Amino acid sequence: MATVKVFNNDENRMETYYKRENEAMPYNTGNTLTVSEFRGSSLSDLLWTEKRAMQSWNSFRFLYGRPIFVGFAFKRPREGGHGQQSQHYAGLAFDVGHNLNNAQRAEMRNLAINSGLWGYVEPVSLSPTWVHFDRRRGTPACASGGYPMLRQGLLGAYVLVLQDALSSLGYGTGGLDGVFGGMTATAVMSYQRSRGLMQDGIVGCITWSTLMYDAVGSNPFSQPVD
Repeated sequence: MATVKVFNNDENRMETYYKRENEAMPYNTGNTLTVSEFRGSSLSDLLWTEKRAMQSWNSFRFLYGRPIFVGFAFKRPREGGHGQQSQHYAGLAFDVGHNLNNAQRAEMRNLAINSGLWGYVEPVSLSPTWVHFDRRRGTPACASGGYPMLRQGLLGAYVLVLQDALSSLGYGTGGLDGVFGGMTATAVMSYQRSRGLMQDGIVGCITWSTLMYDAVGSNPFSQPVD
């Protein structure tokens, strides 16, 4: 049984679901993406994503018209396995098609690009043996890309990434709920103070970069604590 947190982009609220491994992810239609497939190799009983990512998956799966093998989707920062500001940690990315040949992957990649459903489709030079697409959201805080700037009052999967990264380093946020409230702001400022950063409670490029450098893979072998 997994707890799945979903940011409902349309209603600007966090939602919580309790799902078995073989059940469809929230907002998934046709059981084309189960909890087990989305979880992949993650050890966590807590998963998260956003409604629009699931809707993009639904539409893309319909266009593709065939089952899609999912190699990697969700991962928590403390578990590592991806880049320091990977969209996998936000539950918004899919690495798929590992079971296809090069021509079939090229077909899938081109469909993903031409569909306009995804915020980013990785070029073949970066993922020659799979296809990566994601439904990233917001303007990156760093010019090189990554996560958007966060401040108190915001909600969503990126807030969950922030809360999880902070908690893995010992900065309590009052739980992982996807809501950037007062306790999360206090945790951000405490972390900023410890690293000699400006203590403004705003998670911009420098704070994101420093935090994720510290947090990714920080506790990979134990069950993550929420």
